Amino acid sequence: MPPESTQKPTDVPAISDWNRLLEGKVAVVTGGGDGIGGAISRLFARHGARVEIAEIDPARGARAVADIEAAGGDARTHDVDVREPADVERLRDAVLGEHPHVDVLVNNVGDYRPLAPFRKSSPETWDAMYQINFLHVVRVTHAFLDAMIEGGGGSIVNFHSVEGMRGYPGEPIYASMKAAVAQFTRCLAVDQGRNGIRVNGIGTDLCETPQVDYRTGWEEHEHLWPSWAPVGRLGWPEEQARAALFLASDLSSYVTGHNLPVDGGTLAGGGWFFSPRDGRFANRPTGL
Repeated sequence: MPPESTQKPTDVPAISDWNRLLEGKVAVVTGGGDGIGGAISRLFARHGARVEIAEIDPARGARAVADIEAAGGDARTHDVDVREPADVERLRDAVLGEHPHVDVLVNNVGDYRPLAPFRKSSPETWDAMYQINFLHVVRVTHAFLDAMIEGGGGSIVNFHSVEGMRGYPGEPIYASMKAAVAQFTRCLAVDQGRNGIRVNGIGTDLCETPQVDYRTGWEEHEHLWPSWAPVGRLGWPEEQARAALFLASDLSSYVTGHNLPVDGGTLAGGGWFFSPRDGRFANRPTGL
């Protein structure tokens, strides 16, 4: 049995037992097949949304749709690489061919790879960071914004990272792209608020996903979670999804232009520590 710090909490009431907060809404979720995006797709569907999933991996998208339909929800998946302009256009045409407008857009895609310390980085790694962590957010948002406005407004939720909200020594280009998403979020919120569009961001940290495994290889140090995160444990995609549901729904009807850390308190509590012994930075030090 894993230690309490790495178990999913069981004492939190299931949000699916609350009122259906997105009843009849159309929600587009990029990277919506697995991890944080998968949790968002499933939770939004349980709250009545018709979910349109953009997913680079067809198998992940198909699994999410099967789960949603088995629970009585409504979803479709689209094989899409959001870095490709033609794919984004095809996604827009497919979604708007089925629905007259879009109510919610979640820009969830991002990746820390290829991880390259700045001195060993290259124009190729810079461009990869730009494509996967920032440009697609602009491209997908631009593709759906008019339809959201014409439909009377809606909510955009942009996922980034706490690394865009604090100094990150590991990969300055990655962090800069995440910071760009946070600033794009603020600026677009001010620009589009009078058109009925709310725009908010979520900065994640220490969330266990298929992309970022915080458990494997750290088993002998799991007793240190109370030192690593102020809440004292690992985070889970479902907790990110709950924050996204709040920002997507009318629960946050007067909230726009904000970037919410969903990080167990790591941004507030500190961040990265330099170990003279190891000669490196760590966000989970085992000894300095």
